Amino acid sequence: MSRIRITGGTHRSRLIQVVDVGGLRPTPDRVRETLFNWLGQDLSGLRCLDLFAGSGILGFEAASRGAEEVVLVERDAKALSALKGHLAALQLPQVRVVSGDALKFAAQPVFDLIFLDPPYGKGWLDKVAPLLPQWVAPEALLYVEAEHPLDALGPWQVVRRGDAGQVHFHLLEQA
Repeated sequence: MSRIRITGGTHRSRLIQVVDVGGLRPTPDRVRETLFNWLGQDLSGLRCLDLFAGSGILGFEAASRGAEEVVLVERDAKALSALKGHLAALQLPQVRVVSGDALKFAAQPVFDLIFLDPPYGKGWLDKVAPLLPQWVAPEALLYVEAEHPLDALGPWQVVRRGDAGQVHFHLLEQA
């Protein structure tokens, strides 16, 4: 098992174990640092959804930086168990772990920031795009990782982008 660290906020430098689950690719430190520089380091008051939580690192980073609410959705039993263990160890009361399929998730309330880092090569972004309007607040932002560069996802347009190895990462806002 490998470990990754929370890069900022109240839980900076805390380590998270990454379980061995097929397709799980935790967002690298450098990419997360770039993302939270784009977003600003203080996420106070934001409601965040990590729809393909995996290791949960994006959601834990958001909570560490003051997000009001963070929901982690994961369907793999092994990853889900690890998320619950991390949550207990980190003691972040604003984080909720939900067992379920991303396409069947019923969001309550709507979210200000959604992290989308689905398994590659399975068409998840195209499947999720039509569902996004029911999950987002009017000024919501999307963070998307993909195996290829994006220009848009549904009505959201890329406003910032970067790449690190085979990971293409994007910040999108509604057009």
